[in-house]
Amino acid sequence: MSTAHAWRQFGDGPLSRITSRVYVLLVVELLLLLTTLPGLLPLLLLGRDPSNLPLVAVLLLPVGPAISAALYALRHQRPDLTDLRPAALFWRGYRANLSEVLRVWVPTLLWLTVLAVNLAYRDAVGLAAWWAVPLLLIAVGVTLCAANALVVTSLFDFRTRDVLRLAVHFLVRTPGVTVGNALLLAAAAGITAVLSEAVLAMLGSIAVLAFLRVGDPMVRLIRKEFTS
Repeated sequence: MSTAHAWRQFGDGPLSRITSRVYVLLVVELLLLLTTLPGLLPLLLLGRDPSNLPLVAVLLLPVGPAISAALYALRHQRPDLTDLRPAALFWRGYRANLSEVLRVWVPTLLWLTVLAVNLAYRDAVGLAAWWAVPLLLIAVGVTLCAANALVVTSLFDFRTRDVLRLAVHFLVRTPGVTVGNALLLAAAAGITAVLSEAVLAMLGSIAVLAFLRVGDPMVRLIRKEFTS
């Protein structure tokens, strides 16, 4: 039996597939932590005071490109043990998508910061109590639209305006994706509130994998209808 054939057999079994998936997730997790560390460390030290919200937005800037790179790596990685390249794929996705991701991520953080500050200082800016509901709904809508845009930007090569159009379009076109993303965001918020940002960061690669799986129906439709 040749060495190549032996490696192919070794890479085709259920145990090896599980092993390769765990390995890929571990590598992606380490790279996620590495690329977000400059923002995460100061974020963990910040008090949960509304006055820190603009600084929180600045510290979250590295998160968008890191999630995009993780999406790219997990999407393009083959499960074969003989061809595991999660680190190379991560950095390829990071470099290729950085500028486009920031065009989506920066305005998203800006919008969410403005909405959060208005909610936190509602009385100071003279907003009635009932304004809390529409502001929260707008924040949820912006976040869900940004989630779709992040997937589209990470996996396809569209202009930014087309990315945003597709992101809004698929909020309604694929309600399962929208609801799934909302549940993931709720779970992330719950983990952060009950435990800490550090726990959420340690589950980063698993969260990104779930995010990718939830977005699969949207990705398939985009590939079928909007790419040649």
